[in-house]
Amino acid sequence: MEEAYGISTGLGNLAIGPNAMYWIMFIGVAILSYIVQALLQSRFKKASRIALRSGMTGAEVAMKMLQDHGIHDVKVMSIPGSLTDHYNPTNKTLNLSESVYGQRSVAAAAVAAHECGHAVQHARGYAPLRLRSALVPVVNFASKAVTWVLLAGMLLINVFPNLMLIGIGLFALTTLFSIVTLPVEINASKRATDWLLMAHITDGTNQDEAVGTLRAAAYTYVVGALSSLATLIYYLMIFTSGRRN
Repeated sequence: MEEAYGISTGLGNLAIGPNAMYWIMFIGVAILSYIVQALLQSRFKKASRIALRSGMTGAEVAMKMLQDHGIHDVKVMSIPGSLTDHYNPTNKTLNLSESVYGQRSVAAAAVAAHECGHAVQHARGYAPLRLRSALVPVVNFASKAVTWVLLAGMLLINVFPNLMLIGIGLFALTTLFSIVTLPVEINASKRATDWLLMAHITDGTNQDEAVGTLRAAAYTYVVGALSSLATLIYYLMIFTSGRRN
């Protein structure tokens, strides 16, 4: 039976079960995610229409930023897709999407510099990035097993409650990964925007567009972390409810 949680309101005591709470959180996060994605697309398109005075492509911006930071063992590559850009610390490759690699816009420069920010973090031994990298193999395993463990745990909660606790622990690792990702992404964007201005890639006329593009991208990670945290809370509520019945 579903445990009810009392919430005091002006209308009295409103009983809300874990499933209802989950759907409230899920709908709220879904709406927020839609808004953030729309904002990111809008910011990126706007910044994509602003040409760099230097005429540099995203790839050239990336190579210059790496050179300016004394990094000579990272290869800049082009990959298919849009906003699929990422830095791979395993093989030290900076992978820029087609909409960034050959484009000569503020958006391309901002995204390329952001990914270079991760390469700089790697070279400097940035602690949150080291922690995130250490979590990758554990999270990969957890993400593959967590669905089945949680499902079995919910079905057997009154027989083998520790199984669901194991599932919750596995999901908590993925939530931790999402949270640890936040400072990594924010710091990479800070390194990027500071360098773009210092290197005169951007200036007072277009720096705000570069900052706005990367800030909108950072919001997607914030929403992802909130979504993961909300789901973790839901599983904890299910566990508590099942144990009390």
